[in-house]
Amino acid sequence: MDAPVYISHAVTRHVRVSAQKSRLVADQVRDKLVGEALTILRFTAKKKPSQVIEKTLRSAIANAQQKSPGLDVDDLVVADIHIDQGPSWKRIRPAPMGRAYRILKRTSHVHVYLQERKGR
Repeated sequence: MDAPVYISHAVTRHVRVSAQKSRLVADQVRDKLVGEALTILRFTAKKKPSQVIEKTLRSAIANAQQKSPGLDVDDLVVADIHIDQGPSWKRIRPAPMGRAYRILKRTSHVHVYLQERKGR
């Protein structure tokens, strides 16, 4: 089985939003045309994850245009998008009786891969 051929990709690392929240937004734009995906991201209720994914998607589009200047952006499709968990920041919250509770401020890595599909 051959590996899929991607036109371009973009990665954003160490984003200060949890992977679980970002995956909910990423599932909405997977296998969509780029223009449609950008519209979905603009009007999604989860603002921070959608802004990060939109920025990464725009970077992947710019990478595709840089790689092949004659490319029609309307034919690009979000072929694969996945969110990996990044390192967590450990913080301490004071608790009763001199104890301390740990707070995990989670980060994530966003990967966006684009393919070209002719026709609709």
